[in-house]
Amino acid sequence: MTTMLILLMTVLVASIFGESSVYFREEFEDGDAWKSRWVESKHRSDYGKFVHTAGKFYGDVERSKGLQTSQDARFYSASSRFESISNKDQTLVIQFTVKHEQNIDCGGGYIKLFPADLNQEEMHGDSTYNIMFGPDICGPGTKKVHVIFNYKGKNHLINKDIRCKDDEYTHLYTLIVNPDNTYEVKIDNKKVESGSLEEDWDFLPLKKIKDPDAEKPDDWDEKENIDDPEDKKPEDWDVAENIPDPDAKKPDDWDDEMDGEWEPPMVTNPDYKGEWKPKQIDNPAYKGKWVHPEIDNPEYTADPEIYQYASIGVIGLDLWQVKSGTIFDNFLITNDPKLAEEVGNETWGATKDPEKKMKDRLEEEERKKREAEEVNKKEEDEDEDEDKEERDEEEDYDDEEEEEEEETDSKLKDEL
Repeated sequence: MTTMLILLMTVLVASIFGESSVYFREEFEDGDAWKSRWVESKHRSDYGKFVHTAGKFYGDVERSKGLQTSQDARFYSASSRFESISNKDQTLVIQFTVKHEQNIDCGGGYIKLFPADLNQEEMHGDSTYNIMFGPDICGPGTKKVHVIFNYKGKNHLINKDIRCKDDEYTHLYTLIVNPDNTYEVKIDNKKVESGSLEEDWDFLPLKKIKDPDAEKPDDWDEKENIDDPEDKKPEDWDVAENIPDPDAKKPDDWDDEMDGEWEPPMVTNPDYKGEWKPKQIDNPAYKGKWVHPEIDNPEYTADPEIYQYASIGVIGLDLWQVKSGTIFDNFLITNDPKLAEEVGNETWGATKDPEKKMKDRLEEEERKKREAEEVNKKEEDEDEDEDKEERDEEEDYDDEEEEEEEETDSKLKDEL
């Protein structure tokens, strides 16, 4: 087989099955060189600073380094540019890792994809973006994964609740947007949600609406059961609920003039049957629940290109954090979900277990340190108590000597 034939076959296979492309990849493994690729916004003068670190605990001291928020109660805004792409007719995969090692109480952990014409130095919270994706935590009530698409100038939030991870470990977040208007969200390389863009977001008007000209007919009977017209209340049904106690007797010492007319106490009537109601029978006129007819919505127009963006060229971190310490790492934008899964296993997958072991070890060391400090403090307190007792004994001894000396002096004076 000639080299030319092999090349032609390679091109043919690539054209049939598609070609994997990596549009952006950032793992922060070259020290401070990240500063040449990332631009911090100057829109505000008080943005928080990102630092390059692996944090307090990690799976690999070099591979685990990322951008960490470093100042509490601050907005953060930084972005990195890549060659502009369009996801027309192809899958778009966005992936990155987030580590809330500070045990975050309130703050964002998401990324934004922007059009290529974004002015990075002026990026801010109201800058137009294409997609916003990632975890957001604020108190016990908000622990969700944002999946927000900008469609025709308006940001649309997903109608489903996707819960994010809220522990202190590194987690992998992946969004897959397909050209058939379907999507998938993965956390730690496991699918947690999927579906249709049209069904799970309010991009388009409803396909069907209630017919404004339809009304329920006046003779439409929705009662499934009715009273039996043949059923009659028994003549002996109506009796009092309570009756005078037949066994009660007027006390011998009862004086009608003094005490008034004696009346026996009331008791429940054993013959009382409650309120009479006729039996229920099937309603011969029952037609079922009336359903309002629907018609095609004249304002609805299908859009097979909801998923599509003509320009994607900047990835950004634009967020607020009350307690800083979140580390962002392992950014990947590609058109190949399988490749993203492999990269996730090579990065997050390779460091997650060592990271947990290191955290467990540090916590054990901290526990032993606290115990040792408690023991030392206890010993110091005991030593201090002993010293105090010795001082008290010495003071008592000195007092006794002084008393003896005073007594001796007094005796000598008496003898003289």
